[in-house]
Amino acid sequence: MHVGLGLPISDSPVLLDWARRADAGPFSTLGLLDRLVYDNPEPLVALAVAAGATTRIKLQTEVLLAPLREPTLLAKQVATLDRMSGGRFVLGLGVGGRADDHLASGTDLRTRGRRLDEQLEIMRRVWSGAPYAADCGPIGPAPLRPEGPEILFGGFQPAALERVGRWGGGFLAAAPPSWAGNLFDTVRRSWTEHGRAGEPRIVAQVNVALGDQDLIDEARAAMGAYYEFSGRVEYMLDGMLIGADAIRSAISQFEDLGADEVMLYCYGGDPDQVNRLADVIA
Repeated sequence: MHVGLGLPISDSPVLLDWARRADAGPFSTLGLLDRLVYDNPEPLVALAVAAGATTRIKLQTEVLLAPLREPTLLAKQVATLDRMSGGRFVLGLGVGGRADDHLASGTDLRTRGRRLDEQLEIMRRVWSGAPYAADCGPIGPAPLRPEGPEILFGGFQPAALERVGRWGGGFLAAAPPSWAGNLFDTVRRSWTEHGRAGEPRIVAQVNVALGDQDLIDEARAAMGAYYEFSGRVEYMLDGMLIGADAIRSAISQFEDLGADEVMLYCYGGDPDQVNRLADVIA
């Protein structure tokens, strides 16, 4: 079982400290959330900076809201990060659900799923090295693999789960162990129905805070602000794990469900959490 670390979004200047500590520890991946209308770092830019400050750890968007972005430029940005990180970049994609993000980007919230499918077709064509159009040449640089970097899809709706089988890659599950198993089974069925070889990569995500009460209060406030739009703030906060035993138990439960990796997502900004969490999983 691999264990990754989700970077906090509330204090951008400390992220390089988090990244360097995680790279020196037992963690497999650094993850970062995405919003547009919010005080968070843009994930492709932030992870590119983190790539230059690290040597081995993977860098993963969780999830990048692709429908907010123009697909050819996104394909170029992703391929650049893929190459310059030495293949350490993992592209986690989702459609999002916040109306203000789509308002600010000038995109239609109602067609975001269809737009993502269209974007994937365009990006895969760009990454293959084929000319963009009859009167327009290829868009480089080429990623390290013709199909592009590994892709994970986040979401809960049937269309989101079906994309894993249709496009390949894997699934990013922001769900507790108590109901993640059904999502995993659905994704695996989609994989089989689309004739994919092997199995999809399954990545689970849990929210954690490990430290004194001030840090836990800070993490709860940051997480509550992030999920305020959902109307389910208390439910989300109740799922935050704040003890070593609870974190170990969640990792074990996801391992029993067949997950390949668990991302421990942090909202408190104290980088000493990296060391505390490293001790928990050691």
